[in-house]
Amino acid sequence: MVHGTIAIDQARCKGCNLCVTFCPQHIIALDTTHLNAKGYHPAILNDPQQECTGCAICSVVCPDVCIMVLREPAVSRRVTQEGNHV
Repeated sequence: MVHGTIAIDQARCKGCNLCVTFCPQHIIALDTTHLNAKGYHPAILNDPQQECTGCAICSVVCPDVCIMVLREPAVSRRVTQEGNHV
C-alpha cells in the first residue's frame, strides 16, 4: 500500500471543511481548540496509524491551496529473466 502524508498551511486555511468531507481515510479534522490569525479553525491531520495514502483528494478540493501532499517514493522492483523479483 502506498503511504503519504500532508502538510497544511494553517495560517491560510479558512476551515471550509472540504478536505475533512472528502478524505477517504477520514484522517483530517478541524482543530476546534485553535484559531488562526484570520479567526478560523484550521484543518489538521490526525493520522497516528499512518493511514494516509497520499491520494491528494484533499489538496484538489482545497479552494485556498493550503494542502501539500507528500508521498513515499515507490520501491522499484526488477524482474530477472527467471521471473524472480529482485
